[in-house]
Amino acid sequence: MTDTGVKDGPGGTRGGVQVVMTLDGAAHAPDAPLLYADDLAVLRGDGVFETVLVRGGTPRLLDAHVERLAGSARMLELPSPDKEAWRRMAKAAAARWGTKDEGVMRLVLTRGRESGGGPTGFALVSPLPARSLRVRKDGLAVITMDCGRSVETAGASPWLLAGAKSISYASNMAALRYAERQGAGDVILVSSEGYVLEGPRSTVVIARDGGLISPPVEHGILPGTTQHALFEAARERRIACRHAPLRPADLIAAEGVWLLSSTTLVASVRTVNGVEIGRSELDGTVRSMVETAVGGGAGTDGREAATATADGA
Repeated sequence: MTDTGVKDGPGGTRGGVQVVMTLDGAAHAPDAPLLYADDLAVLRGDGVFETVLVRGGTPRLLDAHVERLAGSARMLELPSPDKEAWRRMAKAAAARWGTKDEGVMRLVLTRGRESGGGPTGFALVSPLPARSLRVRKDGLAVITMDCGRSVETAGASPWLLAGAKSISYASNMAALRYAERQGAGDVILVSSEGYVLEGPRSTVVIARDGGLISPPVEHGILPGTTQHALFEAARERRIACRHAPLRPADLIAAEGVWLLSSTTLVASVRTVNGVEIGRSELDGTVRSMVETAVGGGAGTDGREAATATADGA
């Protein structure tokens, strides 16, 4: 979701072409200040966001992202966002970005200024990081890490906001920096009971017995927009898919493991804690289904869609 492979969440690349737009439809200079110094997003990390792939001048899976933004806002007790206004802004920002290159759109909603007033909402579109293109093609090594919370957290302690896409991303970034120091490209977080949860910026999907399995959202994980689109497409093809509790041993024993996210889309996991993971016979099919669900190919020449098809050969 960002340009270095370890940064994520609201923000953006510096020095690259960007689009900034507010809910009133106004475009802003990318290098001009937008937030007030007392915005609660800055002071307390009090806000939510979504990251959306832009292809062909269109924000992909936009309805799912806007719905999830509203769900996260509800968990933080933020004012309910005007979904149609957010859709309009996202479409206008994507159109301004253009059709040539893929982009990363962040939809950001904050509680607003500490001194009063309404919430702050804006869209930021930046270039798709090279890291996303690289791991789409090459996959990556991951390590598992204990995130220090229970699968019961979401129900027992809702104020911890498990399952919300909050802009308070410091611990996610710390986990990714730690993984990088260990020579890994990403992390799969595990609960205190030893259940597989999610990546700091992705949803986990495995292949087993010819079907697809992802951890249950009831364990306090973020509902994955790309994973949901994949499962819908899989059911249309009569490929079994379900949510079920998973352990790290299930990752090792799986026929294939993927990390799914809105901008990287599908990244094959090559190793887990140094143990090699086999390449599933479903790998090409998974990539093809996600590409079809997201739509638009990669840029204007469809190279990524062609790669996905070739991977299935």
